[in-house]
Amino acid sequence: MATGQQPIGSGFGAATTAGDVLAGMDLTGKRAIVTGGHSGLGLETTRALAAAGAQVTIGARDVTRAQSVVAGLACVDVLSLDLDDLESVHRFADVLLDRDAHTDMVINSAGIMACPETRVEPGWEAQFATNHLGHFALTNRLRPILEGGARVISVSSAGHHISAMRWEDIQFTRGYEKWQAYGQSKTANALFAVHLDHLWKDSGVRAFSLHPGKILTPLQRYLTREEMVAAGWIDENGVLADMTFKTPEQGAATQVWAATSPRLDGMGGLYCEDCEVAEIAADGDKSFRGVCRYAVDPEQAERLWNLSVDLTGVGARR
Repeated sequence: MATGQQPIGSGFGAATTAGDVLAGMDLTGKRAIVTGGHSGLGLETTRALAAAGAQVTIGARDVTRAQSVVAGLACVDVLSLDLDDLESVHRFADVLLDRDAHTDMVINSAGIMACPETRVEPGWEAQFATNHLGHFALTNRLRPILEGGARVISVSSAGHHISAMRWEDIQFTRGYEKWQAYGQSKTANALFAVHLDHLWKDSGVRAFSLHPGKILTPLQRYLTREEMVAAGWIDENGVLADMTFKTPEQGAATQVWAATSPRLDGMGGLYCEDCEVAEIAADGDKSFRGVCRYAVDPEQAERLWNLSVDLTGVGARR
């Protein structure tokens, strides 16, 4: 399987912040959409892009709360978006399509992790629905305002190492395990970028996925303190214990880099980490570094795309 998963010598690394990535870059006149752009890594992404001059539209479930969080940021607006509700996804897309303004980057940053078993209409497993299907439908709806030059950024995770696509039971109808479900959804995020880039690159739209790093953010809201202590992330007092964790500003860097770096011009369908194109992980490697072969496999990417079209009714089978 041929891939372009080779580092390009970006000059950045794990300690790079979103501000470092954009230092000296003027994004005035550029438009960005950031799902979950009012919280965690999404918020740091919004702050960095807005500070560089970009017009940023945030998709958020709680518009009032999101507006209060980003109050004072220039050129930022908030629209209602619930990714596990396709009607909400369509309403959000309709507003942006009605504006008929070319958009330069879509950063699909919102997500949930390791939640209790939850079903959303029409019975989909919530992590797969929110992290993948909602973003799949949204991005497909937005294609008319992306063509001609844009990047779509799919925020995956090293958590994709936990699980490949469970083709035999994607919706976990035969027993639910929260980390397997999360891992599958993150594999789906990476595969989405692979096939989107394949299908849309001739119209000027390129796609990347990424691992942002380990960061303490609201993403951990479904985990107990005991679980995080057992994992070695925090101590008994709730203080960070794993010094490989990044700050939110560092965690947002790779998605901002993937969305804006001129070093990535002409490339796409790649998985990134630490502001660099990641290498393919060796079979059996337990370090969670790099990208698993199954997460950038073109055949699996096409299979997931066609399944997603069938489930959401959005886009076209290819």
